[in-house]
Amino acid sequence: MSAVTTLIWPIQQPTFIFGLADGKVKLGNVKGSKSQTIYSSESYVVSLTSSPSGQGILCGHADGTIVRYTFDNDSELSKGPVCKHSCSPYALSWSLTSIVAAGCDRRVMVYNHSGKPIQQFDYSKEEDEKEFMCSATSPSGQTVVLGSFNRLRVYNWSPRKEMWDEATPKFIDNLYTITALTWKRDGSRLTSGSLCGAVDLFDCCLRRVTYRNKFELTYVGPSQVIVKNIGTGARVILKSQFDYEIEKVDVMGKDRYLVAYTSSTILLGDMANCKLSEIMWSDTGGNEKFYFENQSVCMIFNAGELTLVEYGINDILGSVRTEVMNPHLISVRINERKQKDIEQCKMLAYLMDLQTISIMDLSSGVTVGSVSHDTRINWLELNETGRKLLFRDKKLKLNLYDVESETLSPLLSYCSFVQWVPQSDVVVAQNRDSLCIWYNIDSPDKVTMFPMKGEVTGIEKQGGQTQVIVQSGVETMSYGLDEGLIEFGTAIDDGDHLRAIHFLETLELTKEVEAMWNTLAGITLQEGQLKMAERCYAAVRDVSKARYLKDVNQLANKITTETGHDGSKHYLIQAKVAILNKQFKTAERLLLEKGDSENAMEMYMELGRWEDVLAVAELTGHPDLDGLKASHLQWLLDSGQEERAGEMREKEGDLHSAVNLYIKAGLPAKAARLVTQHPELSGQLDLLQQLASSLIRGGLFERAGELLEQARLYQEAMEAYRRGGAFRKAIELARGAFPNEVVSLEEQWGDQLCSQKQYESAILHFIESGNVMKAIEAAIHGRQWSKAVQIVETQDPSATEEYHKQIADHYASIKNYELAESLYVRSGQFKAAVEMYIKSDQWEPAYRIAVDCMGSDEVHGLYLAKAEELETQGRLREAERLYILVKEPDLAISMYNKCKQYEPMMKLVATYHPDILPDTHLHLAKELEADKQYRQAENHYVQGNEWKSAVNMYRTHSLWDDAYRVAKAHGGSNAANQVAYLWAKSLGGDSAVKLLSKFGLLEAAVDYATENYSFDFAFEIAKAALKSKVPEIHLKYAIYLEDEGKFSEAELAFIRAGKPKEAVLMYVHQQDWDAAQHVAEEHSPESVPDVLIGQARVAFQKKDYQKAESYLLRADRPDLVVSQYKDAEMWNDALRIIKEYLPHKLDEFQREMAARSGKNYQDLLSQAKTWESSGEYSRAISTYLLLTVQNCENQDILIQSWNKAVDLCVKFAREKEADVVKLVCDRLANINRYSEAGELFISSDMIKEGIDMFISGEEWEKARHVAKTIAPRFEQYVEEAYIDFLKERNRPEEMQRVDPDGALKMYMQSGEWDKCLQLAKELGPSVLFKYVALYAAHLIKSNASLSALKLFTTYGAPPLPQNFNIYKRLCMEVFGENLEGGTAYPTYSSLRNMLFSIVDELSRTSESGSLSCREFEQYLLVSHYLATRSACSRVPQLNGIVAKISVSLLRHTDVIPADRAFYQAGMYCKAVGLESMAFIFYNRFLDLSEAIEEGSLDMIDNSDFVDTDIPFEVPLPEQPFMTEDKREEIKEWVLALSMDRQVEQTLPLDDERQTYVASLTSPHTGVTSLPCIVTGYPVLKQKVEFKRGGRCANKGDWTKFVMNTKASQNEECLDVVHFITKWCGQPLNPAHTF
Repeated sequence: MSAVTTLIWPIQQPTFIFGLADGKVKLGNVKGSKSQTIYSSESYVVSLTSSPSGQGILCGHADGTIVRYTFDNDSELSKGPVCKHSCSPYALSWSLTSIVAAGCDRRVMVYNHSGKPIQQFDYSKEEDEKEFMCSATSPSGQTVVLGSFNRLRVYNWSPRKEMWDEATPKFIDNLYTITALTWKRDGSRLTSGSLCGAVDLFDCCLRRVTYRNKFELTYVGPSQVIVKNIGTGARVILKSQFDYEIEKVDVMGKDRYLVAYTSSTILLGDMANCKLSEIMWSDTGGNEKFYFENQSVCMIFNAGELTLVEYGINDILGSVRTEVMNPHLISVRINERKQKDIEQCKMLAYLMDLQTISIMDLSSGVTVGSVSHDTRINWLELNETGRKLLFRDKKLKLNLYDVESETLSPLLSYCSFVQWVPQSDVVVAQNRDSLCIWYNIDSPDKVTMFPMKGEVTGIEKQGGQTQVIVQSGVETMSYGLDEGLIEFGTAIDDGDHLRAIHFLETLELTKEVEAMWNTLAGITLQEGQLKMAERCYAAVRDVSKARYLKDVNQLANKITTETGHDGSKHYLIQAKVAILNKQFKTAERLLLEKGDSENAMEMYMELGRWEDVLAVAELTGHPDLDGLKASHLQWLLDSGQEERAGEMREKEGDLHSAVNLYIKAGLPAKAARLVTQHPELSGQLDLLQQLASSLIRGGLFERAGELLEQARLYQEAMEAYRRGGAFRKAIELARGAFPNEVVSLEEQWGDQLCSQKQYESAILHFIESGNVMKAIEAAIHGRQWSKAVQIVETQDPSATEEYHKQIADHYASIKNYELAESLYVRSGQFKAAVEMYIKSDQWEPAYRIAVDCMGSDEVHGLYLAKAEELETQGRLREAERLYILVKEPDLAISMYNKCKQYEPMMKLVATYHPDILPDTHLHLAKELEADKQYRQAENHYVQGNEWKSAVNMYRTHSLWDDAYRVAKAHGGSNAANQVAYLWAKSLGGDSAVKLLSKFGLLEAAVDYATENYSFDFAFEIAKAALKSKVPEIHLKYAIYLEDEGKFSEAELAFIRAGKPKEAVLMYVHQQDWDAAQHVAEEHSPESVPDVLIGQARVAFQKKDYQKAESYLLRADRPDLVVSQYKDAEMWNDALRIIKEYLPHKLDEFQREMAARSGKNYQDLLSQAKTWESSGEYSRAISTYLLLTVQNCENQDILIQSWNKAVDLCVKFAREKEADVVKLVCDRLANINRYSEAGELFISSDMIKEGIDMFISGEEWEKARHVAKTIAPRFEQYVEEAYIDFLKERNRPEEMQRVDPDGALKMYMQSGEWDKCLQLAKELGPSVLFKYVALYAAHLIKSNASLSALKLFTTYGAPPLPQNFNIYKRLCMEVFGENLEGGTAYPTYSSLRNMLFSIVDELSRTSESGSLSCREFEQYLLVSHYLATRSACSRVPQLNGIVAKISVSLLRHTDVIPADRAFYQAGMYCKAVGLESMAFIFYNRFLDLSEAIEEGSLDMIDNSDFVDTDIPFEVPLPEQPFMTEDKREEIKEWVLALSMDRQVEQTLPLDDERQTYVASLTSPHTGVTSLPCIVTGYPVLKQKVEFKRGGRCANKGDWTKFVMNTKASQNEECLDVVHFITKWCGQPLNPAHTF
């Protein structure tokens, strides 16, 4: 035996592998205790490793050979040598993607599965690295660890790079050589063993995080995470089967379920059952929602798609589309109950829409059932077998659907709770105060009910008992169910029928038990368990079936005894069972297959089915077939069945015998039919007369008449027709034989129809007979009122007066007062019309008619009397209307005043006496105040613009809260603060402080109190809450006392305020020097100088200069002494003081003295000339320049002096020339001498400055001349300056000559668009279109979109991409205009024509089919519909088309205002009688109006528009386009219609598609129809096609539109037809052309 060198046991394998020193690799079988050689080599086995899946092994040999062996014979990997390593691979690992080998050469090699090297890590040059002795692969296969001397090297697989990355090595000093490595199964720990016997444990996680302080997430690899419950210690390993990196882990569903994300998959796990699933999943941005209500499956909802994933299965169980995601509206059943012959039961029930349930078999993906309900469904649930479905609608009606039989059964009304009992098909439901239980759901009518109190909350199973838990107030009760009855259902499901029989035998026979016996009987009979079926039928006392089965069982036993085989399988037994089930054809087939035709014929004979007997006889070629037929005939005659005998003879061709038999059977009609069908019998007059007599005796006069007419016995035929009431045929006969009787027959026919209550048909016949009065009576009796109106309108009113009244009375009763009025008036019954309107409280039309037919005084008295009567009855509104009608508003005002109904009274005063409205408000306010009705009084004070009186009223009655409220509402914050102040002042103390703190008015109250001199209240508040304000109050108090002349008290207040200086100043102001000196010395020493200065000022005023000088010198202010002396022109004294006290200012003082004695300009000139003559040129220049406009008004002298200064500079001071020239030129410019300044600059060679000066003086010609002759480089500069000048001065006419584009911009900026466009037109089309677009954009921004449209209509709209946004904005603005009347069609047609030209041009360019082109096509379609609707609204016969267009426009509410679109759709639908659609659209209009006010669409219910192409998300207008009053009228109409049950409150569907009639796309098929070019409705079958454009129209709508356009010759409609022809071409069918 050879030594074992290596040993491994691969996971998921029943055997282990070991390597020997002789090179063999063996497999060890534990059960047999034997080994088997799987590979043999001559080289020592140094290493063994297995694949991460355990399906293969690698062995390394001393010669470097690496060999592979796989346990799976179907594996794609080959067995045998893989590669040869450079040395003995002591360290060998097999990862998911590659093979890692290393040894004593200190190199780590990575091979692919084919043995090709793909990566290398070379450590041979590292002196501290030793040979590699062992390695280990992590369980995930993504990490490999190699051990060497004192070091562990770690390599991680990077899926993104598809290569190995080396991590930081782990160096452990003194560990020595590592000889063994192994991983913990979950990959979280690594254990190593060293040569010295040390065993070390390493934590190998990538990172560890705590999740919600409940779970610890350990990332042991990129694709593996260990999830540990911190509380329980339970661990779950979450691993990607595809080795994707796990990016995120969440714990959901009551901390039971795991959800993890990778880049391409989602991992789902049930931690309770340790079931994990991984499915492929594209990145949805995290928008998916998870539902964990079902313990077997996870439901994922994303973007309208529901995905089901069964835990433990790495595949999607099913996926469906649904917009309804609610756990109560989705039911999933996954193998929840074992069923006979069914291995997999995976069923799903969900809502396709709010009223449609779909049931899907998830195993096959086939839809096995669908339920369409008429009401919204709010709950559904399948039973555990998936064969029954319970669902409840919003009306709380519970229904049961059988999936197999596709039958729907109503179970219960007012159902507030329902649930399947677990592990059974028993249903428990609550109906108000009753508990309802269906123990046998196959019999829905068998229900057990008993009373209860409270609300059912659930069902629990404990200790073999099923309890219904009921919550009644705070008390919880339970009701037990009959476990035996539940057990029956379980036995049936398990297929244990004998146990079910034993159980039922223990019960009394009740309705529920009887239903169970019948169910069991049907099941056992179907499965061929005949004895059990016999027992079941015997139990329910079905004697006939029990006895029949007993005979069958006896026969089966006999067959078993005779043949030794199971008699129940014998064909005869099966045939008898089929007979019992009334499956006679099945029984016949079974018998005939065995050749037993006799038993088959006997079966039919016993049943009396001779036809089947003869059929079997003919089929089997029975020898006595004729005898059987004769026997059959004789049997029919003997049993009195002459009719069937006649039919038999008829089939045999014996017509005479058949006719006689029919007559004998009393069936002359059948005999007559036979004669009629066979002409050879119609020539026998005797036979015809005999038949006619028989028919007349049988009352079949019409058939008799036909035979007599056939025999040409016209008089007898006419009589028969008359007697039989067959007037149609009588008239047809009379037209040929008796033409004079046609009129009388028509009248008789009408009388007959009236006797039969068929008044509508009788009307026409009376009209044909010329008896109009009878026609009117028939119309009245038949309630055909519209026809009655049509008839009476053609007659003389005097002859039909009575009928007029009857018809008018009817229309008055149904409130069609307008038509009733016309009938009353036509027949001269004016008083009846007046009485009608009075009874209906419509006084205005009654008044109108009464004025025409009664005297004014009589009408006035009548209405006043009626008004007084209504007033006494308390019907004040009606009385008011009457008073107003007779122009007596004062009586109405007085009436309301007496009744103290002031609101309507004030409305009348405002309407009829607005001049006294404020006085009336004040008068009422005072009366209400006296009656202590303060709120009403307040209202009238406010409306009378006397809100201050309301405040005073509340103040007077100490109602400060109301006073504050009114002041704040109407007087603003200042008034409210004043009221709060007075309120606080009335409270005083702490209450006042608390109140002011509440309003945040503490500081404001203090300030207000001090401003109003309420210093005591101010001190009280400040000391209590604002101590920092006390000094400020003292200061204000001091100022107040000073103003009051209380100086001593003021002094004390100033000192308390910390302002003693203010007290000093007070005394100074009062010239009380002693007091001022005293306060200053005591409290403010720094103020002593101020006192002395004040005394000095007074002394100066008194000209006591010596004393004043003394005071100021004491105050150390000699500068003030000097100032005072200067003011007094006492220069010597001032000089004395300066010399003595301010010597440093002596020079300045002397200069000042010289300046004060300054000279005039003549002196300056004289001085300058003196300096010049003496050669002091610099001083002369300076002196000349001293002359300015301030000291010389003569400009000539100024210019002469400045020029002299320049000349002197030129001659004697060249260094100053430039500065002097600039100074002089600036001065010349300041006196508007630009020409002289420019010439001076030019003469000094300062060309640029000279040109600038000419430009400043607008001397353009001089500037151009200088630039041209002296400095050409400045020519462009001059021209640019000229253009800037023209722009600045806004002179576009001059600008045209030099810069036309600039002139255009100037015209544009100044708003002179007509001139701008005129100039642009001259410059060419491209320039014109540019400025047309700019002008249009300006008009649109200025809310003049119609003018912009007119502009494009005038100049054209080229399809330039830069104009597209303008066109789109223009379309949106025009669509947003509320156009009515004569402006609508010209506007919409102009927009339509403009868009057509754009689309037409774009279709010929590369932009065809682009997004912009499609948008313009949509705008073109919308504008076309708007124009067509506007045109059709002028023709009453086209109102239906107007309504259809309005409905179609709703699919474009993303570009037209949605609220107006829905309002107009509702209005036009209502006008043509489509009340259901009008209700829906008006309701949507009201919802949108509320959404506009709230600024959000979030609260709108879109359920009415599901499966339509009307968009849900639409832009909301800024403001509703309709007034609140009008919206209230619509709301009242909608509420009234919602109470009318005859009006369906849903959108109508078309019969063909079962889709909303105006929707282009069918949600059921996905097919999109073309819109009608006239109405926008979908074009389905009958259509009119056009020559181009790919457009069509509904034939009916096109024909109606064209015909009415021809008839009316409406210009707008004609223009629409012309446009359609231009757009779409002529219709392909010439019959449809205009």
